[in-house]
Formats: sequence, structure tokens, C-alpha cells
Amino acid sequence: MKQFWWARLAQLGLLSVWTCIWLVQGCGPGPGYGIRPRSRKLTAMHYKQFFPNFSENNLGASGRAEGKITRSSERFNELVCNYNPDIVFKDEENTNADRFMTKRCKDCLNRLAIAVMNQWPGVHLRVTEAWDEDGHHPPGSLHYEGRAVDITTDDRVTEKYGLLAQLAVEAGFDWVHYESKYHIHCSVKADHSVAVEKGGCFPGWARVTVAGGMQKSLSSLAPGDKVMALSGTGQVVFSHVLLFLHRDHESCSNFLSLETEDDYRLALTPQHLVFLSSHCRLDRTEYQAQFASRAKIGGCVLIHTAEGQVRPSRIISVSVVESVGVYAPLTEAGTVFVDGVLASSYALVEDHRLAHWAFGPVRLLSSTIRLLWGETTQQRQGKDNDTETLSDCSTLDGKDKAGIYINNSILHKRDNLSEPLRLENKEKHSLDRKSLNVHWYARLLYSFGCLFLDLLHP
Repeated sequence: MKQFWWARLAQLGLLSVWTCIWLVQGCGPGPGYGIRPRSRKLTAMHYKQFFPNFSENNLGASGRAEGKITRSSERFNELVCNYNPDIVFKDEENTNADRFMTKRCKDCLNRLAIAVMNQWPGVHLRVTEAWDEDGHHPPGSLHYEGRAVDITTDDRVTEKYGLLAQLAVEAGFDWVHYESKYHIHCSVKADHSVAVEKGGCFPGWARVTVAGGMQKSLSSLAPGDKVMALSGTGQVVFSHVLLFLHRDHESCSNFLSLETEDDYRLALTPQHLVFLSSHCRLDRTEYQAQFASRAKIGGCVLIHTAEGQVRPSRIISVSVVESVGVYAPLTEAGTVFVDGVLASSYALVEDHRLAHWAFGPVRLLSSTIRLLWGETTQQRQGKDNDTETLSDCSTLDGKDKAGIYINNSILHKRDNLSEPLRLENKEKHSLDRKSLNVHWYARLLYSFGCLFLDLLHP
């Protein structure tokens, strides 16, 4: 018995050493923990350009108008007043109307005000129009709901407006339009729709490759399964599914559908992380985890092909699809190939390494359980069908290679069973109902991030 417990203590000691090593290693494509991630270079928007590349009332942008709000309507209580001293409000009506807006609009505007002062010291953000109660805009305008603002800088230097528009995109506005040479138009989704869509997930019909080479839909995936992923060293591995950060069989949600030139299609929520690059090169440090909402036509993702290659594929289409069911599996590797496209397990925080580090206790607990109690019967069966790491894998460090080859006998040809289904609208669930399907540890981290981080998806 003593020898048994000494063996267990030795295993835990080794596990602690492994944890320390893990903390200084990288995870997923991109530089390791000790390397400062490269910041994105801001590119000024062009006159008449808008982002994202949908119409304002599209579900992928700010969404449909819900009706005019007046001071006498019940919905007026949904608006908040913005008294931020770092923002100049024109308020030509002297009614404080330009200070009224939805909470989401206020939060985005306050973030933008900080960005403007950091970009141009001594310059402040200026709001020329926000909530409209006088009928100055065309029918259906989001100004009537406090969901839109027209902005400039207080020095009114028009040469700054292109960059101001890009700063508004970074601040989290759901639609930004360089509408006029004299102002930028920004708008947001309705507060309640944002609450429903919060979280980062894949639809239930999306498929992953499990141990043994078979494909499985996310709706039928279970903790303990091993799915194809990419390790921190760039190797294709079968990684354990530890738990689901979000799993809801009934919710109806909007997903961005990224289609590539190789006929791969990845559907995921806008706030989920996917590895993107503006250049289709094989150097894995080129692929940074970014919100899916930043994906653009011409950008590149990493795909796993039927021939056993991991290589770049260019995005040729970005659209919005609606589907029932939301699933977010957390793997040990922190990554997963969904419908053949590499994605992160994480969402809401635009820093894959930070998110992976934050979920370290979950992986440590899982490893400890496996050390003390061994593998479950399900995991043993999976182990009989494959090895943890595909032996013939190569890393992605090499440049100018045709692709990365692995054991072709393990993998089956990619089918087209993940074709998005056009489903009719179902009634939206409340935020309380949806939060029950979000893992408690993920909710805890999100609450912490709201207080201390500026990386959360707005």
C-alpha cells in the first residue's frame, strides 16, 4: 500500500514538472508564451467602405430594425444616458438626445473614445447624432432605436476619419460605414439579441474526425472522445475532448460561414477564434487566432485535406447561415479541425494563448484524474484504434512546401455531410436558459475577463 501511494505522489510530482514546462511553451499556431504577439496594423477605411461586408440590417451586421423608440414608449427605459467626459456631444437640439443610446452602443462608444485619445493625444471623439426623436432619418433607421451614432473627431480633421472608422471596428461596433466625408456612421445589434448570441460555438451538424478516422457530428460528440487537432508544435494529433464549454441542442443561432477555394466550409459564431492569415503561406507563425468576424474574402485558413495534408486555403465567400444547436468542445490541445478547417477551442477573448493558459486548471485536473484512476473504458477503446500522435506527421515550420503529409491509411476521404441546412427560425431562448448550457468555469472566466481584460469580444 505504501509503495502504491509513493507511486502516486511520484506521478503527481512529474505532473507538476510537466505543468511548469507547459507554462513556458507555446500552444497552437503562432509564437510561444515568451514571445509578445504581433499587434495588427490598423488600415484606414476608404470613403464609402463599410464593414462587415453586409448591409446594415443583415443578421451578420447590426440586424433588423425593431421599431422607433419615443420618450413615451416602454422601450425608452432600455436606453441609457452617456455622460462620458471624454466624448464631445453636439446636442444641437439641447435635449440630451445625442446622449441616449443602448447599453451596447454606449460600451462601444466608450471604448472608441479611449482608442481615439490613444491614437491622437489631445483629440477627443465627437458624436454629431445618436438617438433621433425628431424624424430626421429615413424610416427604419437604427438612430430611432439608439443603436446608431454618427461620429467625428473634435478637431474635425477629415483626414483622420478613415482611421477613425477602423478604430470603430476595433471598438466592437457591429457595422461601420465611412458614409460621408464629414462623419462616420456606426451601429450595433439590439441588446437582447447580443445576449442570446453570446458565446462562441459551432453548429451541431458540423463534423470532426475522431480516433480511427471516422467522422462524427458535434451533436453526437462526447467528453472522452479523441478528435483531430493541431498541437503546439504543429503536429496533427488526436486530442481528448475534456468537456463542452457550451452545449445547447435547441438554441437557434446565426453563424458565419467561411467557404474556401477548396470547397471547405466552416460555420462558427462571429466571436469564436479561427486561425487566419492574409498570406497563404505554410509558416505557422503567420496564422494568428482572431475572431471569425474578422475573416475576409482573400484571407487564408488552414485545412486538413483528404490526402493527409495540412495546408492553406483561401477564403472565397463569407456569409451568414442560421441553424439550431450550438456546441463548443474543449480539447487538450486547445484546437480542433471542424469540417477540415483548423479552429481554436476558445471564443470571446482574442488571445488563444491566454485562453489556453486560463483553462490550464481544467487540463491539469483531467490529467490528474487519468493518472489516479486511469482511462475510462471509452478512452481505452479509442486508444486501440489509433495512437495519440500520428507518427508520420511533420511540423508546419517549413516554408515553400507543397503540404504536410500524414498516414493516409488512417484518414477517410472528406465527405460533404456538413452542408449547412437552412432551418426555419425558432423562438429564441432567454439568457438564463442559455447560461445553463455554458460550463461554469467558462462563465467564471468570462465574468473575470469583463472586470480585468480589454480583449473580450464586445
